Amino acid sequence: MAWTWRFETADGAEKVPSVQPEEFTTQGDAESWIGEEWRALRDGGVDQVRLFEDGTEIYAGPMSLHADDD
Repeated sequence: MAWTWRFETADGAEKVPSVQPEEFTTQGDAESWIGEEWRALRDGGVDQVRLFEDGTEIYAGPMSLHADDD
């Protein structure tokens, strides 16, 4: 199994992240990584992310990196 993040701008366009992700073998590792790096990703122009397991999206829709701005 491979867990990967897709990085997007607010309009859903794919964005190259400012922080290069690692290769994740578990969902927990992928989620821990995003928990540590989300501010740097947001500051680099990523507005939202999507998590995939072997090409299948895990969450129903994107996860915003601006939740603390509310």
